[in-house]
Amino acid sequence: MKYVVELSGRTFVVELDAGVARVDGGAPIAVTLDDVDGTPVRLVSIAGTLHRMTARRDGPRGRYILRMDGRRFGVDALDERTRAIRDLADAARPSSGPVPLIAPMPGLVVRVTAAVGDVVQAGQPLVAIEAMKMENELRAPAAGTVRAVHATPGSPVEKGTVLIEFS
Repeated sequence: MKYVVELSGRTFVVELDAGVARVDGGAPIAVTLDDVDGTPVRLVSIAGTLHRMTARRDGPRGRYILRMDGRRFGVDALDERTRAIRDLADAARPSSGPVPLIAPMPGLVVRVTAAVGDVVQAGQPLVAIEAMKMENELRAPAAGTVRAVHATPGSPVEKGTVLIEFS
């Protein structure tokens, strides 16, 4: 089965078939996924390297927060058909303008690397938030120009707080 996966501002086509994955039509990679009984942890083996991972849904269908080897990733993963349907629906929807960078969880702002007037690229790190003793790097959702910065290092934020606005 083919999946369209977005990770860190990049899009990949991942084809899975009986323990083998191909990314963007590349060489086959051996993969396995095993549950750890009684826990939300899964063991993922990629080309013989074992990783600990947890996954939880995050909003709309296909959106997940993955924690793997101590790192946090926001991932959008849909099968080809569902992704095509969503893309068609999105194309029919009128544009609502630039999407602001919003705090995905409550935490403490550790660092802000953007200033008003900065031109940023999709996936560029802009704000770091510490939550539950982990530092989470928040990245630009799309390319644009920073219109306003509401985040200040050392200040607490709640989930849903607008941190940076773009024009």
